[in-house]
Amino acid sequence: MTANEQLISNFYTAFQQLDYRQMNAQYSDDIVFYDPVFELLHGEEAKAMWEMLCTNAKNFSLTFGNITDLGEDYYTCDWTATYTFSKTGRQVVNQVKANMKIIGGQIIEHSDAFSLHAWSKQALGFSGWLLGWNSFFQRKIKNGAKRNLLEFIRRKQSQL
Repeated sequence: MTANEQLISNFYTAFQQLDYRQMNAQYSDDIVFYDPVFELLHGEEAKAMWEMLCTNAKNFSLTFGNITDLGEDYYTCDWTATYTFSKTGRQVVNQVKANMKIIGGQIIEHSDAFSLHAWSKQALGFSGWLLGWNSFFQRKIKNGAKRNLLEFIRRKQSQL
């Protein structure tokens, strides 16, 4: 395993343990992150997202593998998270394809790809099944996630 592959393994091993500090230690300070729910996050926002997700996780488990060097400092891997979605109490099994760029021993870009419709069917039940494909409904999910993240950051900063 190369050093960069080990870095990715360290990131997901820390995620398995819900250790957001160790996850964020693999990131550069100016990390650029993207996924279908939170969309584009930079630096501390991305790190706060992992902290929020890890501290709020319920009945969580994670598997990962298939770490692949794509060349020119880009890597990909597959990971699957299983957890209880707190707002509905429904179990979610989210299958994700991660893409990362690593420079100087740190992840500088990270994007996760998954079906927001498939996620919403599991997390939200009938309404997710019925409306999860709809861009208006998806925007509502994204706005709620971003609001939760910004509120998490605000509460965290007020505790300092």
